Amino acid sequence: MNGEPLLRFVDVSKVYPLPAGDVVALDHVSLTVEHGEFIAVMGPSGSGKSTLLNMMGCLDVPTRGKIYLSGQEISGMSDDDLTRLRRDHIGFIFQQFNLIPLLSAVENVEFPLVLKTGRTESRQRAVEVLRMMHLDDALFSHKPGELSGGEQQRVAIARALVNDPDLLLCDEPTGNLDTKTGMAIMEILATENREGKTIVMVTHDPGVAAYARRTIRIVDGRVA
Repeated sequence: MNGEPLLRFVDVSKVYPLPAGDVVALDHVSLTVEHGEFIAVMGPSGSGKSTLLNMMGCLDVPTRGKIYLSGQEISGMSDDDLTRLRRDHIGFIFQQFNLIPLLSAVENVEFPLVLKTGRTESRQRAVEVLRMMHLDDALFSHKPGELSGGEQQRVAIARALVNDPDLLLCDEPTGNLDTKTGMAIMEILATENREGKTIVMVTHDPGVAAYARRTIRIVDGRVA
């Protein structure tokens, strides 16, 4: 780990040029995420939370400032390098689950592993991670449309974890779930964090944010 934080933003701004005028989504943001942290990102709608998460996930690059992942600056990287970085080091969990409709639960989970390593042992690892999510074995062959929202989110979490990423990024992971199912999903994430996984989660729900150990509030593109 070489003493470096897992993630470091140094004076990062993101400006989207639009015909009606520039939109400043992030405004001189500096922050660090240490290994093993569980951070909630909160703020009003349109405050820059999703932009911040996209930047952390190397899905977007800053207009100004620098971002370091494990001490490596990402701004100068090629698209191919960024793709590899995302695949090997970052897991994403979304409110909409974003599962592939034509693939079964276990095929959805093994998909990132197949991309990374080829097919050898990928099915075994996918099954292992799905079982960690307390998903019934009988559901492994079901397609997303045959699963409940909570079951789909368990599959999505397993898919995000299958490559054993350094960083798990969650965008409103309980937003489409009822309260009881949402809390079950949060217990899974809390367990992952206790076992050493670094998690950054955007949420508007104070009950969900309470699972995190630190909260970053963002207002008008700035860390409040």
